[in-house]
Amino acid sequence: MTHHDVFNGDADGIFALHQLRLDTPLQAELITGVKREIELLQRVPHGCQGQVTVLDISLDCNAAALRRVLDGGASVAYFDHHSADCAFTHPRLRLHCDGSPEVCTSILVDRHLRGRHRPWAVAAAFGDNLAGPAQQLADSLGLDAAAVAALAQLGKVVNYNAYGESEHDLHIAPAALYRALGGYAQPLEFIAGSEIYRMLCAGYRDDCARLQGLRPHAEHDAGAVYILPASPWARRISGVLANQLAAERSGASFAVLNERDDGSYLVSVRSGAPLAHSACGFCQQFDSGGGRKAAAGINRLPASELGRFMDSFRRYFTTPHDLILQKE
Repeated sequence: MTHHDVFNGDADGIFALHQLRLDTPLQAELITGVKREIELLQRVPHGCQGQVTVLDISLDCNAAALRRVLDGGASVAYFDHHSADCAFTHPRLRLHCDGSPEVCTSILVDRHLRGRHRPWAVAAAFGDNLAGPAQQLADSLGLDAAAVAALAQLGKVVNYNAYGESEHDLHIAPAALYRALGGYAQPLEFIAGSEIYRMLCAGYRDDCARLQGLRPHAEHDAGAVYILPASPWARRISGVLANQLAAERSGASFAVLNERDDGSYLVSVRSGAPLAHSACGFCQQFDSGGGRKAAAGINRLPASELGRFMDSFRRYFTTPHDLILQKE
């Protein structure tokens, strides 16, 4: 019987799966991709009757495929922190979903495992721009400042590697990066001993250097919009830029647009007030948009909709919360 591990290719998805497999080893086929490749359950073969573990991909984007997998005889364990409005019950489905802005999928797995592999969850939370929850987890382990800084860097660099239009943009494919973790029970050991990690850090530094002097395409009191060129380095660094902007200006909201090869845009959005102005609420106004309250995106924004996007971004993130609710 063949099992499948289905996971987002960013730090949260990779480290969530690594925690589970450290705790419960299982030979499984890997299904993953770049960060925005999220309709992954469609790639689970028809008639699969093994265990399918799903990590860090939106249930709402995979609901039909999930039902197909379950009805075909598979058992599914689903861990995720994105929108799950389409969630349903099934005798072979174990659902661990929480869309709160202060959790990520690795934190949900950490809770499920009662903290048995928590350092990986610390790194994942830092990678998902959840510095507060990450620090709380680190404090529970008694980690010193140097160890926390190292885990934060690990999370950011592995998360950075997931951004791209395809795996050709990445330094290393997510499945290969996950396999490279296999010999390491502790993230600090991976940091100290992995040539792959050193390669990722070098790429991260080179791409970050290209951001010097970057200016917003549009700016207003509630935030700003940046447009990056159609190049691999820009696609790789887009998530880092969005997280960096959000961290530097608390309460403000940002959008980073990457021009795709076909002229459309790949969009990353960070909300400075996720409970009042959710990022996913904004992105869902556009086809292929979705995500979570604090961070969301649009996979393909046609160039013809750029003007509408700019106007909508300004209005949405400057309109009082009670007026947004009235419109909804």
